[in-house]
Amino acid sequence: MKTKFYTKLILALMLVLSVEFSIGQDINFSQFYDLPILRNPSLAGLFDGDIRITSGFRNQWQSVTVPYKTIALGAEFKKIVSHNTGDFVTFGFQLTNDMAGDSKLSRTQVFPVINYHKSLSADKNTFLSAAFMGGPVMQQFDPTKLRFDDQYMGGSFSATNPTHQTFSNTSLTYWDPTVGLSFSSEAGENTNYYIAAGIFHFTKPGVSFQPQNDFRLNPKFVINAGITTMTNEVNRITFYVDLFKQGGAAQGQGGVMMMHDLVQTDDDKKVSISGGVFYRMNDAIIPVIKLDYYKMSIGTTYDINISKLVPASQYRGGLEVTLAYKALSPNHISDEAYKTRCPKFF
Repeated sequence: MKTKFYTKLILALMLVLSVEFSIGQDINFSQFYDLPILRNPSLAGLFDGDIRITSGFRNQWQSVTVPYKTIALGAEFKKIVSHNTGDFVTFGFQLTNDMAGDSKLSRTQVFPVINYHKSLSADKNTFLSAAFMGGPVMQQFDPTKLRFDDQYMGGSFSATNPTHQTFSNTSLTYWDPTVGLSFSSEAGENTNYYIAAGIFHFTKPGVSFQPQNDFRLNPKFVINAGITTMTNEVNRITFYVDLFKQGGAAQGQGGVMMMHDLVQTDDDKKVSISGGVFYRMNDAIIPVIKLDYYKMSIGTTYDINISKLVPASQYRGGLEVTLAYKALSPNHISDEAYKTRCPKFF
């Protein structure tokens, strides 16, 4: 019992220290494929339709300590630039909020995004997409929720005991930009693919709550790829992969999804069920199940933790749920040229 207690205590201390000393842990969802703007802004608009709204909720480390809770809301709106060129532009935004630990450390991001899709072929859907995303990031924490060693007197803790720990600032706002570039195309009638690269935090924004310190986010370099193909008239297989590098740290994640159509009439009247498994390097194995019901979809994953925290987590990582809506806009142009000349990925 004592071993388990001390393991949890060490983990909690690590989480508290990460408030000030980490290089900056970006929000990452296990269902990253359903929150494309968080992966790379140049993936905005790579879907079949005109409007997509995505949301996600994640509850992590509840079995170990005060859980990390993360929510996200994103939207994408596509507009044709010219029927002659086949170019498109995607406007969107990404909102996120993350809260962690006893101190209620929270981070809220408000990121508008614009992505221009340049058509490279008159015969098929081949696009080079260049995107920019950026906006304010607001961080804050509540020091009254923390416990310090000088508040333990006679072997017991009391929140009324005075502490010498002082904080001159408990909130912080900084601006954080991202750029991305992607290439998307098709191979045959039933296969679509893309590859993308991006740079997050390229201005190295300062993230220290204390003005005397100068802690900055290292730029994060990302590579994203995906390919999807129909295996027969009612089944589809899709592969995703992401690679990250930030400072001296590197990470990778990827997996496979199998989709089976239960009802198949047209794009707006389709019911499908999907299942798959994903892997985040040295961290988690992630089973997933997803239901597409007409214009709506809902997905659920649960992280099976396989990291060094297993003694404390007992393999329990976190629950995650995503909800998405995808449709044609009221002003959608119904001619066949518009329908086929469109960057998309199912």
